[in-house]
Amino acid sequence: MTDDRPAAVVPAIGTQSSVVAVRSLARAGVAPVLASDGQRSPALSSKHCAEVVDVPDPTASMRGYADAFVDLAARDDVITILPLREADAYALASRRRELSEHLDPVWPGFDALRSAQDRRTLLSVAADLGVPVPRTRLLTDWPADDDGPLVVKPRYTILVDEDGRGSREPDVRLLDAGERPPVESVVDEMGHVPVTQEFVPSDGEYGFFALMDRGEPVATFQHHRIRSFTYTGGASVYREAVDIDALREHGTALLSALDWHGPAMVEFRRDARDGSFRLMEINPRFWGSLALPVHAGVDFPRHYAALSLGQRPDPAAVEYEVGVGSHLLSGELAYLYNVLRADGHGDPPPIGGEVAALATSLYRNPNFDLFSTDDPLPFAAAAAGMAATLGSRVADAVRR
Repeated sequence: MTDDRPAAVVPAIGTQSSVVAVRSLARAGVAPVLASDGQRSPALSSKHCAEVVDVPDPTASMRGYADAFVDLAARDDVITILPLREADAYALASRRRELSEHLDPVWPGFDALRSAQDRRTLLSVAADLGVPVPRTRLLTDWPADDDGPLVVKPRYTILVDEDGRGSREPDVRLLDAGERPPVESVVDEMGHVPVTQEFVPSDGEYGFFALMDRGEPVATFQHHRIRSFTYTGGASVYREAVDIDALREHGTALLSALDWHGPAMVEFRRDARDGSFRLMEINPRFWGSLALPVHAGVDFPRHYAALSLGQRPDPAAVEYEVGVGSHLLSGELAYLYNVLRADGHGDPPPIGGEVAALATSLYRNPNFDLFSTDDPLPFAAAAAGMAATLGSRVADAVRR
């Protein structure tokens, strides 16, 4: 048990969102209880961590992982559980009825979650609403004479064994023009018929973020992704707050149509061909760049905990400052390394220009996802982990 504060369960995952959540909850007077499945997590080093509880690894036993959430929810001090990854969202939604016997769930029911995690269904709903989407079909239905380039994605963002023994998230494949996947082997590898999409040439990656209360927005935020782990994409390492009408309209319409409850990130790509914002997917959980809205003025974990107690924030508490940026320093270094090695599709941007852009953004926006002088150990733990990984890669390269 924690101290006399109400407690919230935070999955101890390897990304920075768990650290951000722990810090935000502690500032709000809520004791963070970290649910650890054994993976290395910088959140475990935070001075704000009130308690650590061991839970099963959802990739080995989704049923056991969900059971652990039910057990934690039954504690008198626990007021809510935060979903930080697809497995968390699945576990919470699939056991929503049992969990609601102990607390007020701030996450969607299973039907709404399945609509978000099934890319084919999601894009159909979006198209009906007039939200721009990429041309999408099942892999087995894609025209043979369409020479791409194409993107092959799992239809479902998470796959769970029928008996609940484990879960996995299949990879996305980018195919060059004229390249065709071996349909049977791809279907066999993914365990289902994936979707195929036209490749949308990018004029920028954007996100619409929301905390919804049964289809109504409680707090929203938007960002523009500036840099990712690689120059061809991946998770963001530097982004800036924006406010664009089309993003707000598309994101709100979609989440309202799904009668969404809880947090969600709606990903868009600005189409370089016509300037439209095309829906990529919904992440039915808190997102990796959670630090940015907190820096800009929208403390989503605080508002999430309050909503679990039936409290909505004052409108002034969810306003944010456009132009604020936040860096994941380890990711920035990984990005520069990727550019230097030209390790990706196409030619990389000039390394000198990227170093200058990084320096400029650090000067203008000295905000960080992990680094904090008030709580330094999570950053130190993440840096040590990155150093160990880099050392292992160098050793492998030398052996080869």
